[in-house]
Amino acid sequence: MPKNIQIGHRVVGEGNPTYIIAEIGINHNGRVEIAKELIKAAADAGVDAVKFQKRTPALCVPDHQKDQMRETPWGYITYLDYRYKVEFGQDEYEQIDAYCKALGIDWLASCWDRESLDFIEAFNPPAHKVPSALLTDHELLRAVKATGKPVILSTGMSTMDEIKEAVDILGVENLLICHTTSSYPCPPEELNLKMIQTLRDAFDCPIGYSGHEVGLVTSVIAVGLGACLVERHVTLDRAMWGSDQAASVEPQGVRTLVKYIRVTEKALGDGQKKVYDSEQSVLRKLRKYST
Repeated sequence: MPKNIQIGHRVVGEGNPTYIIAEIGINHNGRVEIAKELIKAAADAGVDAVKFQKRTPALCVPDHQKDQMRETPWGYITYLDYRYKVEFGQDEYEQIDAYCKALGIDWLASCWDRESLDFIEAFNPPAHKVPSALLTDHELLRAVKATGKPVILSTGMSTMDEIKEAVDILGVENLLICHTTSSYPCPPEELNLKMIQTLRDAFDCPIGYSGHEVGLVTSVIAVGLGACLVERHVTLDRAMWGSDQAASVEPQGVRTLVKYIRVTEKALGDGQKKVYDSEQSVLRKLRKYST
C-alpha cells in the first residue's frame, strides 16, 4: 500500500509530487513586513507551504538562559527579552493567515509548548510540525496528536529508540517523519541522507527531509532517495542578522530548488524498463542483432 497522508488539498507521499515547505521560522526578525515578503517569494517560487515557529518564551527559555545578555538589533538585551522581540502574536498571525489565503499558499508552525499549540490550532492549519528539540516531549506529542491534524515529526538530535518512542505515541496513520540533522549550517558529511531509506524501511508512513545545509544539490538528492517532503529555511538575505540566516536559501535559490525538485521527479520515472518512442529512430539506425 502506498504511504500517503493528506496535508490541506495535497496528498503527500509515494507517487505524488514532493510537498515543499519554505521555513520562515524566525527569519522575519520580528517584523511582519519581512514575513510577508518571504511568503510572497515562496509563493512565487511555487512552494506548497510556509512555516513559522511559535513559542511562549517564558515557558520555552530555560531558566539559566533567561538573564543571559546578547547583542541584538534591539540593543544589548537578555535572551528572554530577545525571544519576545521575535515572537509574533495574534495581530501578526491574523495578517499572515489572511495574506497566505490571498496568495493560495498553506501555512503552519512548529509549536514549542502547549500554549503555542493551542494558539496555532485556532487558525486551523493543515498540519502541525514537531521540531526536533521536542521529539522527546511526550506530553506535547500527545497534545499534537489530539488535534487530529497530520503531524510532521523532525528527528534531529535523536536516536532511533527516541524516534520509535515518539512514533509509538503519535501512531503512523497521520504521520510524516522528516530526516534531519540539527546543525546550522550542516556540513555535508553529517547530512547522512541514506537515513531517508532507513526511515522508509523502519516506519509505515511517508518520509521527508528537513535540511539545514548550504546549497541545493543535497536537498534534491533527498528526493531521489525517497523524500516526499522537503523543507528548507528561507531568507531575504543570508547576511541578515539571525542564527538561522546562514543556513537559509534566498528567493532565487528557492525558485531554483523548486525547479530542480520538479525535474528530478520527472527524471525518476517508474522503474519499469521500456523502449521510448524517442528512441525508435536511433534504434532503427544503430541497433545490431545477432544472427
